[in-house]
Amino acid sequence: MLSKNLIHKSFTLLTAVAVMCVYSMVALAAPKDITGDITVSGQVSVNGQSIVSNSTVVSGSTIVTGDNSTAVISLGKTGRVELLANSNISLRFSDTGITGILSEGKVRVSNAAGVATTITTKDAAVIADAGQSNSFAVEVECSHTHVDTISGLVTMRTGNTDKQVAAGTDGVAGNLSQAGCKPCVRPGPGVPVANIGALPLFAILLAAAGGIGTAVLVGTSNDTSTTGGGVVVVSNIR
Repeated sequence: MLSKNLIHKSFTLLTAVAVMCVYSMVALAAPKDITGDITVSGQVSVNGQSIVSNSTVVSGSTIVTGDNSTAVISLGKTGRVELLANSNISLRFSDTGITGILSEGKVRVSNAAGVATTITTKDAAVIADAGQSNSFAVEVECSHTHVDTISGLVTMRTGNTDKQVAAGTDGVAGNLSQAGCKPCVRPGPGVPVANIGALPLFAILLAAAGGIGTAVLVGTSNDTSTTGGGVVVVSNIR
């Protein structure tokens, strides 16, 4: 009987040790949450509370910026998240991933190679290529979402459709002409949507005016005759 009890206790002890080893291996394999250091300019709140620079931000926080305000969350070797004015993001991060839900405004993200990064908006999920470091911006407009890739490669996923946005290019998801939304005005060489319709008419009128002037000059030089009174007459016959 004593030997049976000893065997039973030994088996129980070995089972407990095995379970502890398994839990330890799972804990080590799971991504570890890290903290971020935030630098702010203007009015910035984290989880509804006003915050100042050099504060600590934990994963799962909601960060909101006001007018003319910005927030930069530094995640060490993992990456960096910059929130521009009038923006709202729910941000989660660990040593192997960055995920954010951007409900309004604009965010610029930089992630290191090996860090899975996704920013989700109402229009699309923007997924960075985890095989390399990336730098990209996501902006939520009233009717659509803009993505600009500065370096690396990101994928814009809308439903079952994937569109790759390489470095130096941009992508759009959503409806640019949604009723009730202001026209999109983007910086750079592009013409604002509100002015696109007016541009061809202006160009046509300008070209027409130039064409008329040229025709008059050519007609004057090639189709003129001089009468005895010294009056220059422009011929109407071509």
